[in-house]
Amino acid sequence: MTKSNKSLEREPAVMPRRQILTIGASLATAGVLGTWYYTLRNPPPARTGAAPRRARGRLSMSELPKPGPLPEIVVGKEDAPVTIVEYADLTCPACANFHTNTLPTIKEKYIDTGKVRLFFREFPTNTPAIVAFMAVRCLPADKAPPLISALFARQEEWRGAASFDQLRDTLFSFGQQVGLTRAAFDTCVPVPKAGKVDLTPHQQKLAQDISSVRDRGHDGFGVSATPTFFINGKRLSGNSVEDFDRALAPLLNPS
Repeated sequence: MTKSNKSLEREPAVMPRRQILTIGASLATAGVLGTWYYTLRNPPPARTGAAPRRARGRLSMSELPKPGPLPEIVVGKEDAPVTIVEYADLTCPACANFHTNTLPTIKEKYIDTGKVRLFFREFPTNTPAIVAFMAVRCLPADKAPPLISALFARQEEWRGAASFDQLRDTLFSFGQQVGLTRAAFDTCVPVPKAGKVDLTPHQQKLAQDISSVRDRGHDGFGVSATPTFFINGKRLSGNSVEDFDRALAPLLNPS
């Protein structure tokens, strides 16, 4: 039996849009790099016990399937009758637990059999997560899932990086394993020069687009914890295999 992930579910400290854009605009400053290091070493505490508070979204759930500024990262057949949308943070332990221990069963039972499509959307809560998502976006969207899986499976190897250079080198080593070239990586992830981390216009836009996906999830659909799942537009309570089984049964086998 799969262990429930409810006790691991994390309610992230909501990073204001202005702060995320500041990361994209001025990673070069020592202050921002200091903030990055602090956030990395002092992550928001995981919530235990009670379910996380649910923010009220401003958009209708009919808007949920509509794509944002970035190509959708999707696993599953296009004609699958059920759609799961996941909002996740690459530095989130609960998300790593789901992707490593629960998703393989969901994939075998529902995705590989053509019953479900899974949409993976960015919900970064700190600067290392944004940089990791930028690395993921170095790849075409249809090539991104293996890198996401690797980053979750070996999360402790990169999210504890002591510097931006170390984080960058570790992320590239994972990317190489799934076919990411140095040229593509350097295009998406800023290259430190003389102690500064300046973003190119492309990297600036990428950081802003990633934050926009997150803001739409939070402001539009009330996402306030990671991971958060929606099944055909309805928020899932819990994230164990049993939770998915209960939610999917009436959709796949209507009486």
